[in-house]
Amino acid sequence: MDRIRENFTESIQTKIAAAEVLSESIQTAAQMLAICLLNGNKILACGNGASGALAQLFVSHLMSRFETARPSLPAIALTCDGNLMSSLSHYGKFADVYAHQIRALGQQGDILLLITTEENNQELIHAAEAALSRDMTMVILNTGNGGELAGLLGPSDVEIRCPSARFSRILEVHLLVLNCLSDLIDQTLFPQ
Repeated sequence: MDRIRENFTESIQTKIAAAEVLSESIQTAAQMLAICLLNGNKILACGNGASGALAQLFVSHLMSRFETARPSLPAIALTCDGNLMSSLSHYGKFADVYAHQIRALGQQGDILLLITTEENNQELIHAAEAALSRDMTMVILNTGNGGELAGLLGPSDVEIRCPSARFSRILEVHLLVLNCLSDLIDQTLFPQ
């Protein structure tokens, strides 16, 4: 029972700390994403492992709905097609599995949403480099000191860096950030 309470307490404390340091960057990212969609562009999202599942969840919020019914919004999770990912990794380098898709699908004005619990993940670094080559803007949900990904950010990109080093807390904060982004996008595009 103590371990359970400790996990709940740590989760709550991490989220309170995150709210203090991340609110401004979350607001900025939400505005960028909403403007991207208003301009007729799309959002490409990716992440590895559990972060890939979060990318898929965020895209489902945009394509289906978050909390209220509304039209679908253009977003693609680059983690969903197992056959494509297998083929790309078989005939190329697995580190380029997202970069290939970004070079094929990404356009200037689109936004790449990268979600990671590892600041130096090669697949995501290559994805960011591909986004830069396509003149795309990036929103990165990151951790630690930001690593190489943070070094690839330009002046119009946004990094939302979780203030925790613990894997489970990072995932929880990233999920909450994605829920905040979904809510703010809906409120911007479909005010009630």
